[in-house]
Amino acid sequence: MLSRIVEQIFVVALLVAAASPSDAFTTTGTATRTVKALSATVDTEEDILKPPYEVEPISLRIGHGFDIHRMAPIEVAGQPVIIGGVKITHKDQKWTDAEGTYVEKGGIYETQLGVVAHSDGDVVYHSIVDAIFGALTLPDIGQVFQDTDPRWKGCDSSKFMEHAYEVMTGYGYKIGNCDVTLILERPKVASFKPAMKENIINLLHTTPGRVNIKARTHEQVDSVGELRSLSCHVVLTLERA
Repeated sequence: MLSRIVEQIFVVALLVAAASPSDAFTTTGTATRTVKALSATVDTEEDILKPPYEVEPISLRIGHGFDIHRMAPIEVAGQPVIIGGVKITHKDQKWTDAEGTYVEKGGIYETQLGVVAHSDGDVVYHSIVDAIFGALTLPDIGQVFQDTDPRWKGCDSSKFMEHAYEVMTGYGYKIGNCDVTLILERPKVASFKPAMKENIINLLHTTPGRVNIKARTHEQVDSVGELRSLSCHVVLTLERA
C-alpha cells in the first residue's frame, strides 16, 4: 500500500512540474489543484469543498439557504432554542402534542421549548452557511457537517459559520448582503433580533448595512404554526474581495 502511495505522489510531482502557473491554481489565494490531488491521494479522502471544476471568479454570486428543525418540550429536545447564536428565553408555550405523549393526541401542552437537532439546531446560522456554499457551487451543509458525525453532536453552529467564512474568503469573496427570513409562530423574537444581527456581522466580518433579519409567523398553519418546528430562508450575495 505504501509503495502505491509513493508511486502516486511521484506521478503528481511530475504533473506539478509540467503544469503552468495558470493551470496550477483554481482561484486566487486557494490551494492548487495539484495540492488537492496530492491530499486526496495521501489522505484517501477528497475534500468536497475543493471541487474538481473551477469556481470561476465572477464578480457577483447569489446563494439561497433553507433550514427547518423540529421543536419539542425541552426535556425531549435536550437543548434550548438557539437562533442566530442567541438563546431564546420564553414563558411556557402552547405546543401542539401531535402524538399524544403528554395530553390527548392533538391537544395543547404548555411547556418550555427546545430544538431537536444533532448540533445546536441554529436555523439562521445553518441557512447562512448553506447560502454561502450554494453561491460558490459547493455541496450543502449536510454533506460537509453530517448529522451522523459525532464531532458535530451538540456543536455550537458558530463553528460552521467560521468555517464557511474561511471557505468564502479562500475563494476570494466577501459578503455583499445577507437577507434572513426567520419563520416561527412562537416564541416572539423581536427583542432578540439586534443580538442575532450583531453575531452575524461579527462572524462574517461585515457591516450592519449588509445584514438584515426579518421574522414572521406561519399564521398557525402546519407544524410551524403549531410550534412543532421553526424554519429559515436566507438569500445572500457574494462580491469579489
